[in-house]
Amino acid sequence: MSDLSALGVAVLLLLGNAFFVGAEFAVMSARHSRVEPLVAQGSRAARTALWAMEHVSLMLAACQLGITVCSLGLGAVAEPAVAHLLEGPFAAAGLPEAFVHPVAFAIALTLVVYLHVVVGEMVPKILALAGPERAALVLAPPLVVVARVVRPLIAVLNAVANGVLRLLRVTPKDEVSSTFTAEEVRSIVTESTREGLLDDGQGLLAGAIELGDRRAGDVMVAWDRLVTVSRPATPEDVERLVAKHGFSRFPVGPAAGTGDVVGYLHVKDLLYADDERYTEPVPDKRVRTLASVSPRDDVEDVLAVMQRSGSHLARVVGTTGETLGVVFLEDVLEELVGEVRDATQRRVPR
Repeated sequence: MSDLSALGVAVLLLLGNAFFVGAEFAVMSARHSRVEPLVAQGSRAARTALWAMEHVSLMLAACQLGITVCSLGLGAVAEPAVAHLLEGPFAAAGLPEAFVHPVAFAIALTLVVYLHVVVGEMVPKILALAGPERAALVLAPPLVVVARVVRPLIAVLNAVANGVLRLLRVTPKDEVSSTFTAEEVRSIVTESTREGLLDDGQGLLAGAIELGDRRAGDVMVAWDRLVTVSRPATPEDVERLVAKHGFSRFPVGPAAGTGDVVGYLHVKDLLYADDERYTEPVPDKRVRTLASVSPRDDVEDVLAVMQRSGSHLARVVGTTGETLGVVFLEDVLEELVGEVRDATQRRVPR
């Protein structure tokens, strides 16, 4: 092969290396949420890109194989050709014969490495990261073709690699994990806020992350801090409690001082009372049922119980059946969005 032919092959290998590097970063960085709408619009390139993103392990293996082949080929073809082209001018310039080849080799190696790193690695990586979805639409279709052609070879290489990992007592994984722990997401939110990328949403995001770690026992109002209605109670008694505390819902106990709750009353449940029934005990049918949860239940589970029962309260029950406290929907929401103040804001500390 002539030197010029070798240089032509080297250019193709350099471009091939750049293609595989760009495709690798594009497939890994592109977002499903931005590609899926294009699929819905009928884009074939987007459909292929989405398939590649869903088979990222195969795509990465194909990219790594392509990068390795192109890099080795570039070193084998380009360096000797460039060195041979430089030997003639160096010899004509009077460089001692003993130094002609070493100097030409060093310069050729430096030039090839420089082009490989800059043109074959850095430039395609930066371009892919600057527009991952656009790069995926362009690069994924040919990458998928290459991956399907070399898939048998990749399967053999994966089998050998997995065997080595098992000998080292490491469990192989076929797909790349893209999930984050709650602590990692919390760190991302904090850093994004510090950089000015998030503003008012930080508290809501942080609250949503922390909500999953909270238990019913963490957000309940303890029994000894509750303002309750003792049976029998009249609309007049409840009205006095509303005027004093500003609450709209009151847990109902069977008798004063007992650690149990049989239900709750909403202020609108007393609208039936006219002057005659204003001082009469509230009928049992007016008392709303109260769902029960364990103090160890997740707040998310408590919300699900409230939703099923249609109640804004839930009774927290201990292992022996005693009432430990009550979870109010408002308290759960405050864990998510912060302090909520309204006309019936409770002022009883937890």
